[in-house]
Amino acid sequence: YTILSKVHSDRNVYPSAGVLFVHVLEREYFKGEFPPYPKPGEISNDPITFNTNLMGYPDRPGWLRYIQRTPYSDGVLYGSPTVENVGKPTIIEITAYNRRTFETARHNLIINIMSAEDFPLPYQAEFFIRNMNVEEMLASEVLGDFLGAVKNVWQPERLNAINITSALDRGGRVPLPINDMKEGVYVMVGADVPFSSCLREVENPQNQLRCSQEMEPVITCDKKFRTQFHIDWCKISLVDNTKQVSTFQEVIRGEGILPDGGEYKPPSDTLKSRDYYSDFLITLAVPSAIALVLFLILAYIMCCRREGVEKRNMQTPDIQLVHHSAIQKSTKELRDMSKNREIAWPLSTLPVFHPVTGEIVPPLHPDSYDNTSMPLMQTQQNLPHQTQIPQQQSAGQY
Repeated sequence: YTILSKVHSDRNVYPSAGVLFVHVLEREYFKGEFPPYPKPGEISNDPITFNTNLMGYPDRPGWLRYIQRTPYSDGVLYGSPTVENVGKPTIIEITAYNRRTFETARHNLIINIMSAEDFPLPYQAEFFIRNMNVEEMLASEVLGDFLGAVKNVWQPERLNAINITSALDRGGRVPLPINDMKEGVYVMVGADVPFSSCLREVENPQNQLRCSQEMEPVITCDKKFRTQFHIDWCKISLVDNTKQVSTFQEVIRGEGILPDGGEYKPPSDTLKSRDYYSDFLITLAVPSAIALVLFLILAYIMCCRREGVEKRNMQTPDIQLVHHSAIQKSTKELRDMSKNREIAWPLSTLPVFHPVTGEIVPPLHPDSYDNTSMPLMQTQQNLPHQTQIPQQQSAGQY
C-alpha cells in the first residue's frame, strides 16, 4: 500500500481557565479523507486511531488527557486548563491512522485559553461516581444530567464542572469484565455559594463512623442521584477556598556569593613509593606464627602426655579389674558358642523314650523340618509300644 498523508485546516477552540474542556475527535470527520471499500455501496467502517501531541513535543500538555477505548469509537481530549496558559495558544497536532489502508490524516487543534471572570470558584466539591467510565461521563447529555442533579441539591447561582478524572489515574484497579462493572470516575464541580446542608451531612460523626466501618452513610439527597448515578459518599471531598490561609513565605535571597573557604590546594601529581614489608608481616607472618605455636601445644598435649595402660591399671582397684576380666571371659565364651551351631540338642528337645522298655522312639519329623512347632512331649496315644493297663472290673464278675 502507498502511505499518504493529508492535512486538514486548523480548528480553533476557546476554553476557559478552570473550567472543564472536552473536544471529541469524531471518526466520521476523518472518514472522507480515506478511500472507501472496494465494493461499491458498502458502508465504510475502517478502524481509526488517533495520536495527539503538542506541536514540537512528543506528548500533550500536563493538563490535557486523551482517551479512546477501541478503534471503532471516537477519541476524546479533555482536561482543565490552567491560569498559567491564559493568552498562550496551545497547538495540538492530531494524526488519524487508518488501520486498514495505513493512511494518515492530520490537522491542528489550536486551543486559545481564556480567563474566567469569577475563577476560581470558591466552593468546590469532588464526587466519585462508581457506575460510570470517564468516556461515558464526558458525554454532554450525561454530564448535563449530573450537573442538573447537583444544582438541585446545592442551589447555586453559578455551577461549573472543573475537572473529570478516571479512577485509574488515581491508583484504582481495572475492574473485572463481569456484570458490566465500571472503573469509576471523579467529577469536581465548583459553585459560588456555600455547601448545602445535604452535602454537609457527610461530615457528621455518625456518617464518618459508618464510612470507617465500610458502610454506606445516610444521606437524605442521595435519592436524587441514585436513579442514574451511584455516588460513593465516603469519598466526597468538600473544599472551601475562602477559609484557606495562605502559607506562602517570602524567600530571602542572598548575594549569590559563596563564603571564602581559603585557597584550594589540589593533590600532588607525583606519588611516593611505599614499603609494604611491614604490612606483610602484620597481615600474614604474625597470624601464621600464632597458629604454629597453638598447633605445637596441641600436639604435645595429645601425643606426649598420654598415661598408658599400665599406669591406668595401677590406679584401678583390684576388684574392678577382676570384674572386668570376668566380663571379658564370659563374653568370649558366648561368642565361641555362637560360632559352633552343631552341638547336641538339649534333653528337653530329644525324642521321647518308652516308659517300660526304655527304647528311644525315633522322631516323627525329618531333620530339615522346622522343629520349633513340634511339641516337646508326645502324647501316649502316639507311642508304638504303648502297653494297655487293665481296667478294674466291677465286683461279682470273673
